[in-house]
Amino acid sequence: MADILIADDDPILVEILKFRLEGAGHVVAVAQDGEQALIAAREERPDLIVLDSMMPIIAGPEVLAELKSDPELKDVPVIMLTARDGEADIIAGLKGGASEYLTKPFIPQELLVRISGLVKET
Repeated sequence: MADILIADDDPILVEILKFRLEGAGHVVAVAQDGEQALIAAREERPDLIVLDSMMPIIAGPEVLAELKSDPELKDVPVIMLTARDGEADIIAGLKGGASEYLTKPFIPQELLVRISGLVKET
């Protein structure tokens, strides 16, 4: 399946996501803040990133901008998974390069389907 990086500072949500994604056959790495997310993305070159908007050190939108400006990471699909559900937040995320934008609470099966649509079988 896919190598997926989860970037979120909520440990309970991360465990739920990790359990569901690994159960679907994906390999999962975790970053607990924006700075760790950028380091992990550069070191591990994931197939897809699930990114929260509100994180310590570097917020999700800034992480997204960094990823999309990096020639080696710009094509990695990013799913924004966040509690920020305002129209301006959603539009900014999609214009910023997010492949998908899901708001919390979310349907785990929907996330899996969206991931499947973004990653190619290897």
